Order: sequence, then structure tokens, then C-alpha cells
Amino acid sequence: MGTFIQLVVDGLSTGSIYAALALAIVLVNQATGLINFAQGGMAVLSAYIAYSFVRLGLPVLLGILAAVVVSFFIGAVVERFLIRRFERGDPDTAIVVTIGLLTLLTGVCAWIWSYDNRPFPSLFPLTSVDMFGVVVSVRSVGTTLAIIAIMVVLQLLFFGTKLGLALRAVAVNPASAAFSGLPVGRLLMVGWGLAAALGAIAGSLVAPQLSLTPGMLDTPLVYALAAVILGGLSSPIGAVVAAWAIGVLESLVAVYVPFIGHDLKIAVPFILIFVILVVRPQGLFGRKVVVRV
Repeated sequence: MGTFIQLVVDGLSTGSIYAALALAIVLVNQATGLINFAQGGMAVLSAYIAYSFVRLGLPVLLGILAAVVVSFFIGAVVERFLIRRFERGDPDTAIVVTIGLLTLLTGVCAWIWSYDNRPFPSLFPLTSVDMFGVVVSVRSVGTTLAIIAIMVVLQLLFFGTKLGLALRAVAVNPASAAFSGLPVGRLLMVGWGLAAALGAIAGSLVAPQLSLTPGMLDTPLVYALAAVILGGLSSPIGAVVAAWAIGVLESLVAVYVPFIGHDLKIAVPFILIFVILVVRPQGLFGRKVVVRV
């Protein structure tokens, strides 16, 4: 029983990494209607910016906050001068652009900071506590609580504020939003800026656990996309719950299903995606789109 509980705790810790990235993907989708495959690269770039501020002498918290501000402007600039040129066209083209942006950002990070592993300081103590025979990392607990706080803030933003309502209106139908007097271009810039700022927080929370490298979030991005599809593109809560479920499931399967083990556990989220898309295409927490004619 102790082993089972330990695996669940470890899975929740790993799932929090996926959840951090999944929340940023949900934010971009709710604000622009796009799935941003470059979100992992933007989060890594933001983490490197925070790392640079810390190296210059800022405390870790202030370094992360400074990176959040810088990342907001980077996200807004990327939307204004790159993404906007493709937002009115074929959605598939915009998705390809975000994949190209991911490759570009990875190359830029490698060019500036190299591919060497760099230790990123943690916001939380690097200690562990023993609770009823289960070893729990204080850093993992802190990261999980931070993810929960971000999830609540996003849920309140989208479903409890005028800004969130305006962002969702622009994402669903930019033309109708413009006729209603909403500043569509400015809202899209704000949406990308907020997503980049959230990416800075996610990257800074994850970097101490994974070690900072240009490709740090390549694999977690796959799991995050799976969590977004499972949880529903319109639901921050769904994305986090799905990310935790994936983390726990792959942790349990790797140990209790011998023919899968650690080598094939990456197949777990894809099997879940297939099953969910067949049974419930809008995701576990997503809303079914109804078109009036």
C-alpha cells in the first residue's frame, strides 16, 4: 500500500509539470482560438530570461517576476508582428507557424545560452518530509499549490471578468466581436501576452525539477497537449485534473503493468486521447459546441 501511495504522490508531482504548460495552452486557445505549439519554447525562453536576471543578482522571486513582465511584451510582439498575419487565414497554416516558432525559439535559446544543462534555483526548499511512510518533496508540494492557484485565477478570469468574456468572444468570432465594439487586435495581443507571462511562471516552476536546457519542455509539451484534449480546451480545471490523471496513471502503469514499463509509458496519454475522442470529443470538462442556424 505504501508503494501505491508513493507512486500516486510522484505522479501528482509529475502531473503538475504537465499542468503548468497545459494551462498556458488553454489560455492561448481561450484568447485567440489557436492551439499554440510554441508554448513550450516560449516558456523555456522565459525561464532563461528569469535565469539571467537571477545571475545578475536579483532574488529568485524578483527574477521570475521580471521575466513575467518581459515575457508579456514578447508574447504581445509575437502576436502583433507574426501571428496576426495568419490569424484570419487557414487555421492549419497558423498551427504550422506556431510549430516553426517553437523551432526558432529553441534555436535562439541554444544560440544565446548553449545546450549545456544549467541549474535553476528553486522557489521552494529542497527538502523532503516523511508522511505516514510516504516521502513528499516540499518543492513538489509548492509547485502543485502554485498550479492550483493559477488554475483558480484563470477560471475566475475567463468566467468572472469582463476581460475574460471579451477574450472568449474574440476567440470564438472575431468579426462579431469587432461589430460589438471590442478592440480585437488589442485583445489578441493581451491574450498572447498573458499566455507568455503564464509560460514564464510555468517554465520557472518546472526548470528546477528538469534542469534548464533549450529542449527542456519538448516531452512535457506532448503530455500537456494530451491533458488539454482530455480535460477540454475551454476548461483550466479540466486541463489540470487531466494532467494529474496522466501523471498518476503513467506512474502506476510503469510499475504495475510489466509489459509497458518505463519504456512504453509515453503511450498512455495517446491511448487516453483516442478513447476520449471517441467517447466524448469535447473532452471530460469541455463544453459541446452548438451551432444555431
